[in-house]
Amino acid sequence: MLFSSITFLYYFLPYTLLIYFLAPKNWKNVVLFIASLFFYAWGEPKYILLMLLSIFVGFIFGLLIERYHEKKQSKYLLSASILICGGFLIYFKYADFLVMNLNLVGFNFNPVKVALPIGISFYTFQIISYLIDVYRCEVKAQRNFLDLAAYVAMFPQLIAGPIVRYSDIEAQLAQRTHSLKNSALGIQRFTIGLTKKILLANGLAELCSVFRATSDPSVIYYWMYAVAFTLHIYFDFSGYSDMAIGLGKILGFHFPENFQYPYLSTSITEFWRRWHMSLGSWFRDYVYIPLGGNRVSRGRWLFNIAIVWMLTGLWHGASWNFVLWGIGFGIILMIEKLWLLKYLKEFRLLNHLYVMFIVILSFVLFNAADLHEAFSDIINMFGMGSIPLVSKEALYYLSSYSMLFLIAMIACTPLLKNIVLHIKKSIWGVNIINIIEPFAIAVMLLIVTAYLVDGSFNPFIYFRF
Repeated sequence: MLFSSITFLYYFLPYTLLIYFLAPKNWKNVVLFIASLFFYAWGEPKYILLMLLSIFVGFIFGLLIERYHEKKQSKYLLSASILICGGFLIYFKYADFLVMNLNLVGFNFNPVKVALPIGISFYTFQIISYLIDVYRCEVKAQRNFLDLAAYVAMFPQLIAGPIVRYSDIEAQLAQRTHSLKNSALGIQRFTIGLTKKILLANGLAELCSVFRATSDPSVIYYWMYAVAFTLHIYFDFSGYSDMAIGLGKILGFHFPENFQYPYLSTSITEFWRRWHMSLGSWFRDYVYIPLGGNRVSRGRWLFNIAIVWMLTGLWHGASWNFVLWGIGFGIILMIEKLWLLKYLKEFRLLNHLYVMFIVILSFVLFNAADLHEAFSDIINMFGMGSIPLVSKEALYYLSSYSMLFLIAMIACTPLLKNIVLHIKKSIWGVNIINIIEPFAIAVMLLIVTAYLVDGSFNPFIYFRF
């Protein structure tokens, strides 16, 4: 079930919230868990059992790891639990990728042809982080299966994050505060995310779809596509994160931020501190630091970075373009840390252009069906293919989408947010904003609803992961 659907907005969500707030305090997690199962089953009923099995593994092994703390069995139990949960992820997400590559070197395995369960990358990482935190004694093992299940299966962040660690909401699972203020902030954040998704991300995705079907390609058209996809993936994913965080506030939870205006970054290092922050911090705390981080020899440090970024690429998909995408970022980060960062600080006028150039090219690679298509796209972007500089179709769509491009570029910055904050600082500003804000939210919701009723183009890219 998509957040950006009439079914979710006007059926599932209102009834779920009504039952949730009417339920006694001790039953709220049960209601949340049942609602989350229904939410997941709407799209993939057959994989509910897989998710429940993963949760059960996390629950049992969490108790066993805590029970045998400071004994060697604890480490064996942790390893076994990671192998089991990680094994589910590897089988469903990477089996055919492994088979394909083994067959290239002489084997003759049959493809598994198994569908990828929605959200498996996200909930698997949450279970693994919970088990590691129990092993490290950073959290206590959850003794109520339904509470742990409510955490893992929680529908706001189930299918596309942010990756919420158990330690972030351990206390909130047991005791959380609900208030009109938090609900109002949650509704505001959810509506903003929904608007980003429907009005910006979907429009940009439609242009990308039109480009892929064109018979009149040109260099300009390839660059339009590259910029459109770069903006699309940001608004698609950050919009979903906004919706998840907003729903969390309504339900009494405080989820971590996932994006912090990444396209304002002045280095790739900074970009990855602002983009998909929950994933970056997960790999830092559960892979990079355990490998030794930067507290090792230079060679080992560079190896650690390479491992983290290869895994980051693979996390996004079972394809060589994702692997190359991750390794490419790893190499750039090594260059920055060893040499380039000090020069980027001196040339502030150029560093933003450098970042956006790298990011745009990286997302062309990211969105390609395979390496052949990726290299073809990049070659054509630089005029090395047998296509003209400009085409009539490119000029038509550039004119048609110019306003959307402009609005999207402005929305990538905190400009509008800063204007609102500046108005609030004036004598009458707070009152003005308090009056206008509810109407603005209502208008945005009406416009979005109109788009959904009209059956507008409504893909969601992170269902892939």
